[in-house]
Amino acid sequence: MNWDIVKGKWAQLTGDVKAKWGELTDDDLTQIDGEREKLAGKIQERYGLAKDEVEREIDDYFKNK
Repeated sequence: MNWDIVKGKWAQLTGDVKAKWGELTDDDLTQIDGEREKLAGKIQERYGLAKDEVEREIDDYFKNK
């Protein structure tokens, strides 16, 4: 999915994103506001994953949205 679309639909996608990455808080989702880099940073912070792993997870997740 194009990230312009993700940003535009962020309010609708936050529930799905929180279901996938449950350690993200509502405040995190508000701060991310549909921006890929912020999402990747928060996932790295909460889960302790490497950047390339996070990027792959995000790509896989949003590919089918």
